Amino acid sequence: MDMSILLGLQQFRESSGKFLADFFAKMTFMGEVNTVLVIMAVVYWCVSKEFGTYLLMGWSGNRLVNGALKITACAYRPWIRDSRIIPYGNAMTTATGYSFPSGHTMNAATVYGGTAVRRDIPRVLRITMGILLALVALSRCFLGVHTPQDVLVGALAGTLVMFLTVRLMHWIEANPQKDWIVLCVGLGLAALLAVYAALKPYPADYDAEGKLLVDGAKMANDTFKGIGWCTGFLAGWILERRFVQFTTEVSRGAKLTRMATGVLIYYIVSLILVPLVKNGLGGPAGTMVSSFLQLFYITFLFPLCIHALERKH
Repeated sequence: MDMSILLGLQQFRESSGKFLADFFAKMTFMGEVNTVLVIMAVVYWCVSKEFGTYLLMGWSGNRLVNGALKITACAYRPWIRDSRIIPYGNAMTTATGYSFPSGHTMNAATVYGGTAVRRDIPRVLRITMGILLALVALSRCFLGVHTPQDVLVGALAGTLVMFLTVRLMHWIEANPQKDWIVLCVGLGLAALLAVYAALKPYPADYDAEGKLLVDGAKMANDTFKGIGWCTGFLAGWILERRFVQFTTEVSRGAKLTRMATGVLIYYIVSLILVPLVKNGLGGPAGTMVSSFLQLFYITFLFPLCIHALERKH
């Protein structure tokens, strides 16, 4: 049934002109890793440290959940399951790892769904964020890179994690001295997932010419990224709480400076340092360490620098 729906969407996409396809290509961009990371970082540095922490914590949890589900289900991408599926444009370049559940949708469920489930957010904004989540999820099917099942489970699982993160944030607020428990539990879950991803067997199916359809080791790369991001967040979060304690209660000029400088350095880290570390170390270790650096920079290194500089001046 999933393939029938995708083929129907594909036929509609091909007959409706380029405008609609390009629109959904832009919507899918709103669920990409760098997009959501920059949004969460700017919120964390410049808008609300509490809300930014909530988003980053929920996203880190979502990346663990997504990674665990992907390598457990080991579901192939739609075009591998059915050669009639032809993804639109360069959509395949952002479709990494196994298909189930959709990583883009879980990213969107974090930022947009995570905003929608917060009762302290204005109703109009919550509705808008819910619509944006739905559009990102639909875009993955419309472009032919995910099935309806992939995006539906991704949206539900991602939003559930954000509901639980709301509860967790309330617990931390009531028990600030027990934040180390969150650190230990998170690191423990990440370690267990790393062992699971490294040791579990992956399916090895071949086409008519004897070529391997999907390399399980490559598919597990997204899971190792999630482990690195989660541990990077946890380490940066606890160190910031203990030794920095920066605030977003600063002037508008300081916020704009933070945003411009922080985003610029983030892209330097992501486009230069991360590939160097990943290629230098190689394998799962390189993937985890390079991903660790991205979240550690967002949650600790940049806040440490701005806190020191702003206090000095």
